[in-house]
Amino acid sequence: MNIFRSLIGKVWHDPNAAEVVQLRDGQLYLVRSGAVRGGRECIYNDAMATIRRVPSLEHTFQLVITRVYEEGDQELLEDEEETDEERVFLICEELEFRTSKSADGEPSFVWRDLQGDFDELYEFVAPVANEPTRALFETCMYRAMYERKYRASADDLGDADLQEFIWQPPAAKKSKTKPARKASGSKSVETAAAAAHDSSSVATTSASPPASPVAKKVVAKSTEPEMPSLATEQAELYLWDKDQGVFEKQGDVTVRVARNPAGGQYDYWLAAATDEGQVLAHRISSEMNQRLSSRVLSFTWNNISDNGVGNSWCLRFDSEESFDEFQRAFTRALWETQNQWPWEKAKFEEQNYVLSSNVEDIEMKDAEDESDEEDAVESELDKSEDEEEEEYPEEDEDAPAMPKGRNKQLTVGYKGDRSYVVRDDKIGVFSHTGQNQVKYYASISNVATPKGKVFSPKHVMLHDQDTKMVLMNPAEPNSLFNLDIERGKVVEEWKVHDDITVDAIAPDNKFAQMTPEQTLVGISHNALFRIDPRVSGTKMVDSQFKQYVSRNKFSSVATTEAGKLAVASEKGDLRLFDSIGKNAKTALPPLGDPIVGVDVTADGRWIVATTKTYLLLIDTLIGEGRYTGSLGFDRSFPANAKPIPRRLQLRAEHVAYMDHSVSFTPARFNMGEGKEENAIVTSTGQYVVAWDFAKVKKGHLDKYEIKKYDQFVVQDNFKFGDDKEIIVALQNDVLAINKKNLRRPTRASLAAGGPSRSSIVNTPY
Repeated sequence: MNIFRSLIGKVWHDPNAAEVVQLRDGQLYLVRSGAVRGGRECIYNDAMATIRRVPSLEHTFQLVITRVYEEGDQELLEDEEETDEERVFLICEELEFRTSKSADGEPSFVWRDLQGDFDELYEFVAPVANEPTRALFETCMYRAMYERKYRASADDLGDADLQEFIWQPPAAKKSKTKPARKASGSKSVETAAAAAHDSSSVATTSASPPASPVAKKVVAKSTEPEMPSLATEQAELYLWDKDQGVFEKQGDVTVRVARNPAGGQYDYWLAAATDEGQVLAHRISSEMNQRLSSRVLSFTWNNISDNGVGNSWCLRFDSEESFDEFQRAFTRALWETQNQWPWEKAKFEEQNYVLSSNVEDIEMKDAEDESDEEDAVESELDKSEDEEEEEYPEEDEDAPAMPKGRNKQLTVGYKGDRSYVVRDDKIGVFSHTGQNQVKYYASISNVATPKGKVFSPKHVMLHDQDTKMVLMNPAEPNSLFNLDIERGKVVEEWKVHDDITVDAIAPDNKFAQMTPEQTLVGISHNALFRIDPRVSGTKMVDSQFKQYVSRNKFSSVATTEAGKLAVASEKGDLRLFDSIGKNAKTALPPLGDPIVGVDVTADGRWIVATTKTYLLLIDTLIGEGRYTGSLGFDRSFPANAKPIPRRLQLRAEHVAYMDHSVSFTPARFNMGEGKEENAIVTSTGQYVVAWDFAKVKKGHLDKYEIKKYDQFVVQDNFKFGDDKEIIVALQNDVLAINKKNLRRPTRASLAAGGPSRSSIVNTPY
């Protein structure tokens, strides 16, 4: 291999080069050795093999086999709903990569199918590549394995350093001396597959992060048999002091991500202990509101004790290696807890997507100085709590009395400056009077079906230039009800389908409610369809219907100005469609938390999906590959270049003052025809929360502002066409607030008078 050292230096030492080395003009086969299923299946008749870097994960490489199209074929296949264009494999020792000979005596490379059965192997036949090129490719594979295993650069390695990665047949592994390199290539592929099938050793998954030698020693020393650990690291433990407004060090601890077998297969805990004993043990869940910061090597989270006391904790690691090991272990534990599924069975691309969601704020070169200047100006302009204007308007003695009950839903009008609030079987109508005030105008009482059965709407949506309101009746999930707003009564029942329920609805496009458009979009737990109330009989349009066999648990849907669709689910995944009736162009895997609401910018560039404890922001622009510049609604993302999801969440130290866990309402962009989205608004508990979208796009994910009320916020949204005025529905009131009256989170603006530090108690299992 020494003769290739200079050539390897050119292709390996450039960290910005996505592709390390490539073999063209080959064929990909799937080989099975089983007596029943034996044989070779041609996957790609014309293919190329590439060793590719994973941009977001250091020391991580992929073996990518890409189908090569003949002239004319590619254009024809672009119209197909689904295409199989490439196969991607994480390069690791468990692949058992080796050289071989095909059935026709052609040189080839062979590796295990880690997602398949033990008797399945992939074979890439490379008849055109010369021997030096094949040797270069083989050497780069071994170097990639080295970096993956040891998390260190493979620069300046000698041949002896790579010997451990040259595959040996199972029979030869008993020998203490390493076999000659030719031995791996002398076996036929079918024999090698049989050897892999007969081997009693079970390879670990390709995505399991290998522990460094130091980490292995720590784990071996500290692991308790009754609580197996995914990771054990040394760290400093801090607790947020609510009075001083700082993290105070509690001591040096050994922190573990451990599984409690008594609680089930996926019962994971975060435990910290000193030499004197255990300090804390918190069950791992999304309720922790966790935040990982690679810049300061810290992990912060919240814990609500049994007596309702909320606290914020922080771990500070002393090295990037310890931080990375903890991050991988915690991400895996949380994912398994949320999905109730083994991490090893997730595809590598899905694992990479989940891990990338924990990447900290993107640093922009000019953003820091600009942000500091903006904050300085805001500090001068901010008023104290005592100087804030009263948000509640003065009561109008001539205004009609509001109906009894509690507010449950809010929908803001597109035309006519009206907002509507659902209270049981009544709908309150509020007018926007200007100067950030709303006034109770009237109510629609006794909402009932055309047959006279009173009901409380599950969900409402304005329709047909705000002249109608579409209601969902929980007692009749297969139908929608058309309420004539001027007449104040339900005038029609739209039976959508006899067997398919309507679980959520959305307008035909982002601004359809401004037009006479009659059709709308609906979803069931596993179907997406168009509804046209003008057709006779059931209202579902058969030609625009897409149903999945499995139970996908679809939960919400949103549309762009062009009518493209984003569909979210209770599983946490997202699907992007260019039209109804076809397969999704993009399917983004779940992080594990149910999505309770989804919104999309008018141009389709950005999606915000709401979970209970964080908002998930996704840029749909494809940044590399042959569809660079397209959106995920129109083309599929390359397997190795899915978007990096960004979490918008409240800082743990801020949540500590709230004394309750976070529970976001569906987040919304400000919207208006011809207006750019520049803010995101949501709420949790008694707080309205808004993010400056311009700052978020620069990477400042925690630059939010907040406003506390004396009641729980039911729902909030921007006034249509306005990025400043927010309509807020409290449990017993409806009001408008100017976004400038929201404040940066401080102890004064957040605290509700909580207990002192002495009330903090240990929380064991």
